[in-house]
Amino acid sequence: MVGLAWRIVPVDPRLDFMLQRAPVAPGPPLSTTEARENAHAMMTRMLAQYAEPDATTVGQQDHVVEVAGGTITVRVYTPRGRPPFPLHFYVHGGGFSRGLLSHFDAECRYLCDKVGCVVASVGYRLAPEHKYPLPLTDCLAALHWSVEHAALVGIDPHLITIGGVSAGANLVAAVALIARSQGGPAIAFQVLEIPLLDLTLSQPSVVEFAEGFGLTRAALEQAVADYLGDPTDASDPLASPLLASDVSGLPPALIMTAEFDPLRDQGAQFASRLRGAGVDAELCQWDGHIHGAASFTALLPSARAYRDRIVAALRNALRS
Repeated sequence: MVGLAWRIVPVDPRLDFMLQRAPVAPGPPLSTTEARENAHAMMTRMLAQYAEPDATTVGQQDHVVEVAGGTITVRVYTPRGRPPFPLHFYVHGGGFSRGLLSHFDAECRYLCDKVGCVVASVGYRLAPEHKYPLPLTDCLAALHWSVEHAALVGIDPHLITIGGVSAGANLVAAVALIARSQGGPAIAFQVLEIPLLDLTLSQPSVVEFAEGFGLTRAALEQAVADYLGDPTDASDPLASPLLASDVSGLPPALIMTAEFDPLRDQGAQFASRLRGAGVDAELCQWDGHIHGAASFTALLPSARAYRDRIVAALRNALRS
């Protein structure tokens, strides 16, 4: 059932019109290329209309990085001042199969400017052409490249934070697990935004908000199918970090969730698991939000507050 007539919970009214316009039934099947191009065009239009214009003055440069079987782009944003700066390593969302670096320019530039850190945004290879674990190994390679080229990037390799949104938060959390097991790079803090952390999709919120709230259960199932070559990989902790048997020793975390998001419970459960293992983890649930609402900074005052909460957390982590 799609639409708002049946809903009695208070989604922010400024988001209602977006949900009302959601299609009642899926359109005709599209090829991967067509679906991706359509999704990218829609995201570009929505950001142009509902995100605040970028008002920062930071440097920006793309670097081509060799990875196993190909190359990826790492986009580096540099604040004003003299290096070295701390590094914030950023991984974008898009269900593993969508997302352009340009869609996340404004967020990365804002963090760079307000935190006073270099931000390295990773253009990992996308599913379904590139199945698990290739997007993850791309992200890990990009982090190692950033550390190994600290002078080029302008960073202090001993001051690293990481962050990601949705599927990007999945990849970031897995990078943190690998860095812990391999003894580095040392990560001071992690920011997990509306995170997809369990590809078995077994939390109550996946059912509770399955339809009518933007991101659907069907879309999540498609994202999992796109990413995993073998469905049994959903239980692998590097595909589903929430299922890791041991989360002790991971970096302190800020976990941001949206009240009406199928992924809400995954973030809450991961915060609980981290705390139970002695890891400092703050959970911030954004009431009235749906998945991705924090991008609409021209529409929602709470989206601006959301962004500034991340800035404050990163500043505090780097001071500590």
